[in-house]
Parts: sequence; C-alpha cells; structure tokens
Amino acid sequence: MKKIFLIALCFLSALHTQAQTKTIQFKKATITIDGQLDESIWKELPEYSGFYNYMPIDEGLAENQTSVRLFHNGEYLYVSLIYNDTTPKTQVSSLKRDVPIGLSDGFAMVLDTQNQQQNAYYFSVNSYSTQIDGIVERINEGYDFSTSWNTIWKAKAFMNGNQKQYEIAIPLKALNFDTNNAVFGVQFYVRDIKKNSWTIFKNVKRNYRLFDLRFTEKMTVEDLPNTSTSRFTTTPSITANYQTDVVEDDTETTFKPSLDVQYNVTSSLRLDATINPDFSQIDIDQQVTNLTRFSVFFPERRNFFLENSDLFSNLGVDGVNPFYSRRIGANSDIQFGLKLSGNVSPKTRIGVLDVQTDKENEIASENFGALVVEQQLSKNFTTTGFFINRQQTDKFKLINDYNRVAGVNINYKSDNNKWLGLANFGKSFNDGISKDNNFYNAGIWFNKRGLEWNAAIKNVGKNYITDVGFTPRLYNYDAINDVVVREGYTQTTAGIEYQKFYEKSKIVNSVRYLNYSNDTYLDEHGKLNQSSHFLNSAIFFKNLSALYYVFRYEYVDLRYGFDPLGNGNSLIPNEYRFGILKIGYNSANNQKFRYRFNMQAGNYYSGKRTAAGTYLNYQLLPFANLELRYDINKIDLNLLGKETFHLARFTGQIFFSNRLNWTTYVQYNTQRDNFNINSRLQWEYKPLSYVYLVVSDNYNKDIARTNWGVAFKMNYRFDF
Repeated sequence: MKKIFLIALCFLSALHTQAQTKTIQFKKATITIDGQLDESIWKELPEYSGFYNYMPIDEGLAENQTSVRLFHNGEYLYVSLIYNDTTPKTQVSSLKRDVPIGLSDGFAMVLDTQNQQQNAYYFSVNSYSTQIDGIVERINEGYDFSTSWNTIWKAKAFMNGNQKQYEIAIPLKALNFDTNNAVFGVQFYVRDIKKNSWTIFKNVKRNYRLFDLRFTEKMTVEDLPNTSTSRFTTTPSITANYQTDVVEDDTETTFKPSLDVQYNVTSSLRLDATINPDFSQIDIDQQVTNLTRFSVFFPERRNFFLENSDLFSNLGVDGVNPFYSRRIGANSDIQFGLKLSGNVSPKTRIGVLDVQTDKENEIASENFGALVVEQQLSKNFTTTGFFINRQQTDKFKLINDYNRVAGVNINYKSDNNKWLGLANFGKSFNDGISKDNNFYNAGIWFNKRGLEWNAAIKNVGKNYITDVGFTPRLYNYDAINDVVVREGYTQTTAGIEYQKFYEKSKIVNSVRYLNYSNDTYLDEHGKLNQSSHFLNSAIFFKNLSALYYVFRYEYVDLRYGFDPLGNGNSLIPNEYRFGILKIGYNSANNQKFRYRFNMQAGNYYSGKRTAAGTYLNYQLLPFANLELRYDINKIDLNLLGKETFHLARFTGQIFFSNRLNWTTYVQYNTQRDNFNINSRLQWEYKPLSYVYLVVSDNYNKDIARTNWGVAFKMNYRFDF
C-alpha cells in the first residue's frame, strides 16, 4: 500500500510538472489568418488562460478571461487569442499602423526570443485588425518601448458576439533566435479600453512597467529550424523632392534612389545595409518650448538604426550618452551604412555599425563607426564594452580629425526583481587632449509595490567629448560673449516615491502621496552650481482620471550670460533662486473626448512666470482622430523685457482603411519663430511597401512664408 501511494504521488508530481512546463509545439499545419479560428489544429493545442489584472487594479484573476493557443510549423509562429468580453461593442482610436493599442480594444504579445531579458519583439493588433509592431529594450532603470521597428506579419481580428477573436502569424525569419537556446520569454496582454483595463498572462504588479521583460512566461519551443526559408530582403525606393526657398528665391528639384538590404547571417545575427537612404517620410518631431540652458533630446525614428538599437543607445545614462544616432547624417546626407547586430552565442550579443556621410559645401565627409559587445556574466550581472569612432574622410582616405570614445558598463538585477544597479566608465580620445576625459556613473534603484527610491552619482570630465553622443550639460553657451565654454561637473541624484492603492474604494484607485527627486550639480572644483527639486502628489480616480500638483524649485549659480527671451538682453552671472507650482487634471482615457489641462505660476530667475497648457482629443471612431495641444508661457524679467511663448500643435488623422491614411500636422512655435504645416498621404499597397506624398510648408511666426516643398516617395520590398 505504501509503494502504491508513493507511485501515485510521483505520478501526480510528474503530471503537475508537465502541466507547469509550457511549450510552443511544432505542428505541420497552416492557418488562414481570418480570425475565425475554425481550423481543427486550434482544438488540438493546449489552452493557456488564467489572465491576471494589471490595471486599474492589479490583484486577482481577471473577471473577463482570455484563452491563448500557439504553435509553429517551422516557417510561422501562429497565435490565437479569445477575449470573453461582456458586450459585442468595440472601440478603437486609430486605423494607422504602429499607433499603440493603449486607447483601443486589442491584444498584444512580447517575444523575448533570446530569453535574456535584454530586448524583445512586440506585436499587437486592435479590434479593427490594425497592426502594431516594435521593440522593447532595456534602459537603465527598466524597459522602454518603440514602434519604429517593422517587419512583415499577418493579423486579423473577428468580432464573434461578445468574444473578441484574434489570429496572427509571425514569420520565424523575422525573429532573432538561437536553436541552442530554444526557450522564449512570452507575455500576452489584453486591452479593453471600454473598461479602461489591462489584463495580463504572467502576473505583474503595476509598480513595474507593463513591458518588463523580467516577468515573461518561459516557453520551450519544439524543433526550432536551423535556418530560415528566406534570408534576404531588399527594399529599393525612389524619392522626388521639390523645394522652394522663398526668402532666397531659390528652387531645387532632386530625384534620389536608395536601397535597403537585410540579410540573416544566422537566425540570431542580422546584417543591415543602406545605400543613399532617404528619410523624407519620417514623422516630424513634436516641437517643445525649451526654457532651460541646454539642448533637448529627440528620439531616433529612422528604421536602419532601430534593429537591436538598445545595443547602441543604452551605453550611457540620461544626459550623458556616448552614442546618439541622430548625430549621424544631421549635417550632410548618408552615403551608405552597414550594421551587423544580434547574438553570436546565447549569452553574447554584438553590434557593429559603420556609416559614411557625404561632403556637402563646407561640411567635410565623415565616417561613423561603433563596436559594442554585451556579455551576460551570470543570472544577475551583464556587462557591455563599446568603442565609438568619428573620423573625417577624404574619399577613402582618413584625415587626422577624429573623436573616439571607449567604455564599459555593468548592469545588476536582483533575484527578487526589487533591486537594479548600474555602473559606467567611459573615456574619450581626441588629438592633443589627454586629461579630464573620463566619465563615471554609479546608480541603484529599489522598487517595491507602493515604494520606490533611487540614488546615483556621475562625474563628467570637461574633455569627455562625444561628437556622436548626447552630453548637453557639458556645453555652456555664454550669451554675453557669444562663446561656448566646456565645463565638467559632478551630479548626484536621489528620488523617492510612495503610493497607496485602494482596491475596495468606489471613488479612488490610488494616491501618490509623495514623489520627490533632487538633482545637485557641482562644478570641477566641488562648488555647488545648481540644485533642482521636484515634488509631486496625485489622486487617481477609479476611471483613472487624475488630479495632481507639481512644485519645482531651483537654485542656480549662473556662471555665463543666458538669454531665455531671445531678445538680446541676457541674465548676468549671479545666484538665482526660483520656483513654480503646477496644478492639473487629466480626464479618463476611455472617452471619445479626452482632455488635460494645467496652470502654473511662480518665479523664473530674476522675474516671474505664468503658464498654462491644454490637450484636447476627439475620436470620430474609427474614421478620424483630431488632437490639439496648446501651451503658453508668459515670462517677465523686469528690465530685461517680457515675452509670451506660444506653442500649438494640431494633428488630424483620417483613416480610409488600415492601409491608407492621411495625417496633417500644424505646429506654431513663437520661440522658434516657426509655423509649420506637414501633410502626409500614406498608402501601404503591399506589406511594408509604401507610397508617400508629403507636403511641407514653413512660415515665420508672423505667418510669412519662408519655404515649402513636395516630396513623393515609393518603395517596394522583395523577400528572397
């Protein structure tokens, strides 16, 4: 009897272990992607359910449950998902590709195909079958998300009464995987905008970011193929561009062919090449009012730089990054670019990049190179070494005008996911400069439900020159003497946030009682140069609308003249203390009409500042989306003058179908003396093959035209 009991116990234990082991099975089957889920294979596969709440509450199983099935046939990864809604109604905000599903009903998944918690692919589809793809990448204190990466895949949504059904097929050739490491980190998400809810497959608390790769479900993939059936993709394009400079009375018409190529060296290592690229179809940057003394960061949008972009863009810290790809091609056109990136072994990733720019008038041609090696030392530690080079060239000859940066980073993450650590060291090399050319940083983050804190210290030598990087605080513009002075500094950062959640309340969802941070800057001699304080609290209601305040206080020992009004009257070097209080309200996100507004009042250096902002969004679902942002800053610096900066942005989107849309941006920025209209008709006539017609018209703030132009671009993607 005892033996029978032990045998039964072992059998039950084996069954439990088998049940806990999740697999992506290999099946010789193909699917018609229509959302109907009527193929017999779907009934043969194991069903994964038991989704958890993530938002607006993060406790317990979801009331509206979801079931997922998935398999691969050696060519495609197939996924089906059924969300059991309580109503046949559905709601979306956009039919434009790559608009995140945060404001729509939809389904999303993350695939960490290397299972290293460093980067992952993101695929989602809303209930009108609009596709969104992108990448999730590790940043210093967590993970970030970009939709600029694209590939060809299939998706279809089907409304089956109260059931929202989704069916997708992702080519394995589009994924970076290693057959010797056949475990994918997988996470599934369902967004129900009507309930303003997120539900999630692997349980994650909302003090962690939604796409945190440390919480993916590990799934073993059966019989991963060694090679892809298609390993070569080429996309030729042609651009016709007509530009008129009204001020100089000059007109130019250009025709520019270009070519983009992708080659899968292995299933986990990819070679990207671009020749004579044109980026005229890229969305324009959202303009800002900049009242600081330093440059503003804008994200990379060009697809060539985005594959495995975290390898290159994550080499430093906020405000001190040795590689900022937007520097490349900023002053002259790119002739060609090559990039090899991916995994050479399960724990080793590499990134090799080389880009050559053209000579343009007085701007010399240059070569930009980067080498990055990332090694996973253990479960908790990852290290990255890098070398970046900018070199002036004369045809194929290297000129002795260069800037080089080398460094090493070490990342730490704890087993309980509460602690993150980061240490950086970098050194730059320039002809004739050998001192004060180092950078170091050490930081730590603690994250527990309801309580977060962080602390860091960094030091930047005045000769830590990164021509291909982003180090704005290193450069101080003296508006009185019209010179730029390079000065090193030490920065300490500390922050704490305490938030409490009220799941049983009928009115309040959570209260952020305290969110405080401080940045203190010391000059090269250890003297206090600036101290910035940030204090915030907020009440989040059950519908996730929010009422909040922000108080900022600054101490600035201004060393150089600063002309914030742009009128030629500069603040003189002196000690300044000033602060401003901001009060605002954000409406719920699941309404057709959404709005946010804020009001600010306080001091600004030696004068006063009042400001206000509003955001209005009306969704004519699903045919159009209208959005208006307006910010006003009124600054009075007494004898130095007064100025009112207006910043307005209108975005109008009209959706003719999932493949054809018309987007118009209108921006008015008095600080930059610019009124801009950018209108783009985009037709995806074949997956990732586009026709663009872009009209751009620029005026000064007095609405006098300065230049205008029309660009036509067409590309076609071939898969071999």
